[in-house]
Amino acid sequence: MAGAIASRMSFSSLKRKQPKTFTVRIATMDAEMEFSCEVKWKGKDLFDLVCRTLGLRETWFFGLQYTIKDTVAWLKMDKKVLDHDVPTEEPKTFHFLAKFYPENAEEELVQEITQHLFFLQVKKQILDEKIYCPPEASVLLASYAVQAKYGDYDPNVHKRGFLAQEELLPKRVINLYQMTPEMWEERITAWYAEHRGRARDEAEMEYLKIAQDLEMYGVNYFAIRNKKGTELLLGVDALGLHIYDPDNRLTPKISFPWNEIRNISYSDKEFTIKPLDKKIDVFKFNSSKLRVNKLILQLCIGNHDLFMRRRKADSLEVQQMKAQAREEKARKQMERQRLAREKQMREEAERTRDELERRLMQLKEEATMANEALMRSEETADLLAEKAQITEEEAKLLAQKAAEAEQEMQRIKATAIRTEEEKRLMEQKVLEAEMLALKMAEESERRAKEADQLKQDLQEARESERRAKQKLLEITSKSSYTSMNSSTTALPADLPSFNLISESLSFDFKDTDMKRLSMEIEKEKVEYMEKSKHLQEQLNELKTEIEALKLKERETALDILHNENASRGNSKHNTIKKPQAQGRRPICI
Repeated sequence: MAGAIASRMSFSSLKRKQPKTFTVRIATMDAEMEFSCEVKWKGKDLFDLVCRTLGLRETWFFGLQYTIKDTVAWLKMDKKVLDHDVPTEEPKTFHFLAKFYPENAEEELVQEITQHLFFLQVKKQILDEKIYCPPEASVLLASYAVQAKYGDYDPNVHKRGFLAQEELLPKRVINLYQMTPEMWEERITAWYAEHRGRARDEAEMEYLKIAQDLEMYGVNYFAIRNKKGTELLLGVDALGLHIYDPDNRLTPKISFPWNEIRNISYSDKEFTIKPLDKKIDVFKFNSSKLRVNKLILQLCIGNHDLFMRRRKADSLEVQQMKAQAREEKARKQMERQRLAREKQMREEAERTRDELERRLMQLKEEATMANEALMRSEETADLLAEKAQITEEEAKLLAQKAAEAEQEMQRIKATAIRTEEEKRLMEQKVLEAEMLALKMAEESERRAKEADQLKQDLQEARESERRAKQKLLEITSKSSYTSMNSSTTALPADLPSFNLISESLSFDFKDTDMKRLSMEIEKEKVEYMEKSKHLQEQLNELKTEIEALKLKERETALDILHNENASRGNSKHNTIKKPQAQGRRPICI
């Protein structure tokens, strides 16, 4: 009895010690994961678990997003997960997304997983038209997306129609031109073919380097009102705060760079921006919801912190990550060079083998033709010999008949008839016999000449047969020599394989290797400047080419604004208008 009570007590104690859990579903840009979380977990506990699972170390760019009452919100790191306004049903869904964007993707994004997540997110925003992208740039970005997915272009594999099921261009761009899907694919493929040799991470980085210069890249827009009640848009991004007209999200009316803002605060629904220069008046505006105000403040604090962090020396962790990334990049570059050399050697060996096989086939064909010619010569010689024999026999027979006729004539002459009539008839017969003998002699002579000619033809045929046999012997000797060469130039048995799965690689980076790598990097910078100029020329060429197919009536307001900015030579970085000192009066927009 006492044992049963003790067992029940230990079971109930164990039951009390087991923490309560709830299920969470995390959706990234290309996958979904589910976790079992403890009730006491804070946002940081869940966020760290997701980052560890993904192998992500550049955590400061990302966050866990959820939607509440049609408003976007981000999970707070220092607040319990269940204390947020999240739905009660399970699994509770959060989206793992980039919350803050880099100023320069190539310099700031170190890990390949970070680059990949940014690439997927920015690509989706462009396709969903949350980021405006001009048509010619859309085609170029699509070509880099295809390179990242399919690797190097191979006309034998990537045949017409291989992009038919891919979503590569915004619908706005497709509807703006009188172009078929095949015409778009042709233009995308033309640029795709030029990206040969770029790995997936390189193609994705090129995509981000182009996308980060788009006016709406990395900007979070919020509807606000100024003191006069005028409806405006507030844009928050990595460079600062921007004020826009609601109908123009491309060009800000005025901008406040982060290094010129002294303080940002809000009370209830009113926001206050205090510039660093005290001669510039304070800018105030109102937003519609308290929840939106909190989100704006979060984005301002986070972007400002990253802005200041970029202008300081890298932390030890970032330095280590960048060093590892450089080593990994160098290792991959050396590996790609090694594979390229091996591929070139293999291709050369295959070309040599194909040439030898082609030459061997050619020699075999020549040998076959010589054999056939020899057989035809032998058949012709046999026919001529047979015909000569027949002609010789006919000549002998005619000679025998001529002799018999001569004998008959002599016999007739010896037994001449006494009477004149008989004599006359006999003379007539003798004349006829002489004529017949003469014809027989001529025919015999002709047959003899024909027999001589046939003998001469037979000798020529046998001479042709001898020459054909000699040529066949020469070709046979060449074929055996070529076979020996083919066996000696075949693919070497120890040629390195392309299979990298079971092969363990190690590299020793010497000073000479790093110096050579530095020289190659400098060379790549010069090539990059040349490629940028070439790229701009290509973009202009494509824009001119498809301009004739544009449907002007389908242009959107953003298309018109972008064209106006382009005609004025304005870009994302030179359209920022800073506030001017206006005494102590509030700024009115």
